[in-house]
Amino acid sequence: MKNKKRVNVVYSTNPDYDYSFDSEEVEETLDPKFQDLRVSLDRKQRKGKSVTLITGFIGEDDDLKDLAKMLKSKCGVGGSAKEGEIIIQGDHRKKVIELLKFAGYKAKQSGG
Repeated sequence: MKNKKRVNVVYSTNPDYDYSFDSEEVEETLDPKFQDLRVSLDRKQRKGKSVTLITGFIGEDDDLKDLAKMLKSKCGVGGSAKEGEIIIQGDHRKKVIELLKFAGYKAKQSGG
């Protein structure tokens, strides 16, 4: 007999019991003036290359990607956006802070 792993299985003798899965709550994107973004320079696990890291974004992934696209195009470099962080290739901290403040975000430089 095979041992089956049963994860998140609910047994009930109640015929009217309706089990519903916990849906992931999507965080609504906060207004830019309520966002508190941190801009830092990061070199960890990047083979010595530096990137500008923007953290603290609260909201949907689509809005994060739109903001990242705007920053990448204004800086003229590549990058990525995932898990609430935006990565811009190279050291563009001052320019990114200016762009974020111009767009209405609260942005501060963190780290060195």
